[in-house]
Amino acid sequence: MSDQIEALVREIAAKHGIAVGRDDPIMILQTMNAHLMREHAAAQQAALDRFREELEGIAHRWGEDARSKAERTLNAALAASTDAMKSGMEAGAKAAATAARHEIDAALAQLAGPIREGRRIATLNLIAAGMAVFAAALALLSTL
Repeated sequence: MSDQIEALVREIAAKHGIAVGRDDPIMILQTMNAHLMREHAAAQQAALDRFREELEGIAHRWGEDARSKAERTLNAALAASTDAMKSGMEAGAKAAATAARHEIDAALAQLAGPIREGRRIATLNLIAAGMAVFAAALALLSTL
């Protein structure tokens, strides 16, 4: 500190041509000014530290907000893709069921003619069997 005061005394003497001593009232002002400068520097540093803490807090909150928004967006996209996949699977299952039903109906339509023909032949066989039984009964009666 005394080196600074000596440097100041030399500077005043060089610039203004006035000899100032260590006990001069102007040196009291210099000491007060230096003290105030140190206090202001400490206050500024404290304000800067608080500002940095606030900025770090804001950055942390923004990071958390961004993360939660990204999670919500991802969950919404996942739910939408799950719904789309379900509806696609349902549509595919319905299409497969419809195609299977058409194939079964086509196969049944092809079999309907032969089934009708088989019934007609079975009916004719029953009639022929009935006629044979009737003829056998008549033959039996004629022998008696």
